[in-house]
Amino acid sequence: MSELDVLLTLQEHDSTLERLLHRHHTLPERDALRDAEAAAAALDARIASARAERDRVAREEQQLDDEARSLAAKATEVESRMYSGEISSPKELQSMQADVEQLRRHQGTVENRELELMEVREPLDAMVADLEQQRATVSADIDRSTAALGAAEAEIIAEMQAERTTRDEIASAIDAALVSEYDRRRAQAKGAGVARLVGTTCQGCHLSIPAIEAEQIKRTGGQPLAFCDNCGAILVPS
Repeated sequence: MSELDVLLTLQEHDSTLERLLHRHHTLPERDALRDAEAAAAALDARIASARAERDRVAREEQQLDDEARSLAAKATEVESRMYSGEISSPKELQSMQADVEQLRRHQGTVENRELELMEVREPLDAMVADLEQQRATVSADIDRSTAALGAAEAEIIAEMQAERTTRDEIASAIDAALVSEYDRRRAQAKGAGVARLVGTTCQGCHLSIPAIEAEQIKRTGGQPLAFCDNCGAILVPS
């Protein structure tokens, strides 16, 4: 096998490496992980918003509860003084009774508002709990997708390492200058650096070169190096 034929084998391994790299970049497990992470981010935003609203209502509810307790304590304190026997003035007792009634009415109003807020908070608690459950499910999805992606990547990397070892062994058996020229043309063409010439057709770009030129390449066995006029690949006569 001539060096040019070996160069074709080298390109086969380079093409395989490119396919493996493409597979690595386009693994479905990567898309699954990306989707799960996007779902998690969306849920995190919803949870933060729901918690903020729930906590706001809870704070207001607590403030009302504190106020109701304070009003109740004040009313109880006034009642204790009324019934202690310390107050003998009917007018003062009447005034104190009015104060107690006002405090109790205010307490009732505050407690009613507190109950309204409890009714608002309860569905918010349920919403937060449901969103947190969804988030836990998505977290499990992320863990599974991460593990699956890691396994798939490891498999491809192992294939690439084996392919790279074989590729380097083949390259070491070819003249370094020829490999360098092949690499340069492969980079320029973003594909074929070497191609078989079948008849007058370059198998790299599948376009034809002049028949006289093709015949010359076949007679000389591709030496000195001949290149496709269309894609620039090194031509290897069949």
